[in-house]
Amino acid sequence: MDLATARWLTSPDAAAALAAATAEPDPGSLAAATRLRALVDPDQAAAVLNQAALRRRASAKFGPRAGSLFLTPDALEQATRAPVAARRAVRFARVTDAVVDLGCGIGADALALVDAGLDVIAVERDPVTAELAAANLGRPVLVGDAEEHWRALASDGVGVFADPARRTASGRTWRVEELSPPWSFVEALLAGDRPACVKLGPGVPHAIIPDHVEAEWVSDGGTVVECALWAGPGATHGRRVAVVDGAELVGPSRLVPRTPGTSSAFTPGTSYLYEPDGAVVRAGLVDEFARLVRAERIADGIAYLVADWDMPTPFATVFRILEVLPYDEKTLRAWVRDQGVGTLEIKKRGIDVDPAELRRRLKPKGRASATLVLTPTPEGARALVCARVD
Repeated sequence: MDLATARWLTSPDAAAALAAATAEPDPGSLAAATRLRALVDPDQAAAVLNQAALRRRASAKFGPRAGSLFLTPDALEQATRAPVAARRAVRFARVTDAVVDLGCGIGADALALVDAGLDVIAVERDPVTAELAAANLGRPVLVGDAEEHWRALASDGVGVFADPARRTASGRTWRVEELSPPWSFVEALLAGDRPACVKLGPGVPHAIIPDHVEAEWVSDGGTVVECALWAGPGATHGRRVAVVDGAELVGPSRLVPRTPGTSSAFTPGTSYLYEPDGAVVRAGLVDEFARLVRAERIADGIAYLVADWDMPTPFATVFRILEVLPYDEKTLRAWVRDQGVGTLEIKKRGIDVDPAELRRRLKPKGRASATLVLTPTPEGARALVCARVD
């Protein structure tokens, strides 16, 4: 989409075509394109049909608000989910009245900041995306380089949020020299002289995270969506946090040594397996969580925990261990056959196997369902037959 089409799309002139595209059962179909081209030019028809499709996808992130947003595929992919953005905005509101959003994309975080009552200045490098963001926010968006605008906008007490672009021609990247704006600029934002938050992908290497910042790995609806680095007022130096659907598991500095225990025994029928949420794992807080629920790792270096009790927790999925089988494909195939298992979930850690390929080889067939957890144990590799605890 070019800038002229973006300006038309966000103007009242496009309202009728947008409504028609939204009413199409399949915006990507040839029939839909034919009908829309009878109303507007081909480029405009493609733009409104694309918006209709994107808004349907965006409802998972933004809920009902998605129906009024202007989007691009890349910006939608990188945009923050509404509950995560709202939580971040509330945290900013505790320490500042104004935030500069550098690299605002289509304005997902800026919208949350505005909702929280903050004065927001949004900056976006891409003119087309900036045009769409301005329509979403109902206010102008500054177009241009984040570093140049920040030099003009920085003032005492103003907060800053940045979401560096992490995509190259070959896909997502964790080469810091390929982030935009560059990592050196990001580090300067996190110097601690003002409220600052930088959103990174959840796979960010721990080694590049400055020791003095607070790092939060955030999980929403079962998916780890980001690592947020905080500095300045309200941030705790060196703190590591796992945030799971708003609940926080707080760990000490990553410099504190850990001496975790390892379970040497568990009893089918009365023992429980805890699978920590991905945010807990990525934050390096598995042992912190183990102490919380009084559980032990099933094996050294494996992020499965076992205990003889079921402790409700937002930070893990809990399974009852029903049966322990050898990790042997012939044995597992016979078990699946004898139990009449047709729906088979396979989870694994520390075992070199493709669950989808193994499932195919085990040939599940029948009306029963089952979950197999493949894991090392002190006695060797095992397949645990498990049932989720509600």
